[in-house]
Amino acid sequence: MSTLLARQPQITTGDDVAAALHVAIIMDGNGRWAQKRGLPRTMGHYYGAEAARKVVRAAGELGVTHLTLFGFSSENWRRPKPEIDYLMSLLRGYLRKDVASLHENRVRLKVIGDRAGLPADIATLIGEAEALTAANDGLNLTIALNYGGRADIVAGVRQLAQEVAAGRLDPAMIDEASVGAALPSAALPDPDLLIRTSGEQRVSNFLLWQLAYTEMLFVERYWPDFSGEDLKAALAEFSHRDRRFGGAVSR
Repeated sequence: MSTLLARQPQITTGDDVAAALHVAIIMDGNGRWAQKRGLPRTMGHYYGAEAARKVVRAAGELGVTHLTLFGFSSENWRRPKPEIDYLMSLLRGYLRKDVASLHENRVRLKVIGDRAGLPADIATLIGEAEALTAANDGLNLTIALNYGGRADIVAGVRQLAQEVAAGRLDPAMIDEASVGAALPSAALPDPDLLIRTSGEQRVSNFLLWQLAYTEMLFVERYWPDFSGEDLKAALAEFSHRDRRFGGAVSR
């Protein structure tokens, strides 16, 4: 694990990015960004949403095929109610105003997490956005909302247990592939690169099953300051990693 290097190698076109590259991002530091500027935490979330728009655009331009953003965790409900209400209003605005633009740019939007725990109107907007963009063949954008990696695994295990109890599955046949396929997030490929902003160095219950061999990059910059150029630099750093997946050193 390393921090983002001071050097800024340039990636000029999407051709420089490996095929089927999946980048996952923990968008951290909105509140601290605002507090350092004497602003309410909600303003940090506002500018964090603006940063997300820029990074989604840059990901598509760089040839990233899958981008997964940790938007709201199952633990975030512990935050003060006014802050949660503001986050939900930002989410409503995104789903109402940005989906048309995503669709025009052939972005396919998916949401993972327990949407039953979200406000009913937001769950409806999510379903409509997914249906509208389902056939798009550009960037696969996944947003994790009311999501927790442990809950994801528990749901998958529960599904397998039900299959065993019904006599449709032999417990001896359960392997990594069957567990992965049972997860609610099963359609999501394993990330190649995880980026977390704000300098924190932990995964915070995000994609726990999928991160087994993911390269990780911890960036000091707060999320509202993260830009398309920062994503380019992260991809350049990733291009120098030697991914062995538990095997021998390749060079």
